Amino acid sequence: MTESTASIADGDPGAYDTLILGIGNILWADEGFGIRAIETLHAQYSFPDDVRLMDGGTQGIFLLPWVRNARHLLIFDAIDFGLPPATLKLIRDEDVPRFMGVKKMSMHQTGFQEVLFSAELTGDMPDDIALVGVQPELLDDYGGSLRDSVKAQLAPAISMACDVLAEWGVTAVAREASHAVGDLVGPGALDIHDYEYGRPFNSGEPL
Repeated sequence: MTESTASIADGDPGAYDTLILGIGNILWADEGFGIRAIETLHAQYSFPDDVRLMDGGTQGIFLLPWVRNARHLLIFDAIDFGLPPATLKLIRDEDVPRFMGVKKMSMHQTGFQEVLFSAELTGDMPDDIALVGVQPELLDDYGGSLRDSVKAQLAPAISMACDVLAEWGVTAVAREASHAVGDLVGPGALDIHDYEYGRPFNSGEPL
């Protein structure tokens, strides 16, 4: 096993079979769920060489080369399902584009819906797509972190994702110790612990 992470700055997607993608914005409370989920997955598990883990942020259409290159695509994101806050939901295949754009919460969702449509138009749509989404509790909190109810869904989301990956023949191997996440989300200040405790007053409430 080797580390199989990627970033937009890499330029060339390279060769892989499965792309595991977290999208969102950690600066807007529960909007960061997808990024925190991929960060947690990377910290807890290692994967075969033909699997890529990627912090897609809010890159939208710039993710197209990576999506077109994948046979299996697993996405983590915060989605407005119209359900109670912190509800976790698994969406599959042709339903994924519909949920990523019908009640958009931010521009990245519209952009990623276009990514999927573009991949379909060019005949490069992944064979299998799964979306592990959570209903946000709060978005309008710049500099805030995940609400406790949404943060509590990270572990179930990882478990759900691992079950999907196992269906696809992808084995997630538990690490003996938690792995550093800097190569996914950037400098240590963006790590969820440092990010939360570095906030002024550390109130845990919207400013």
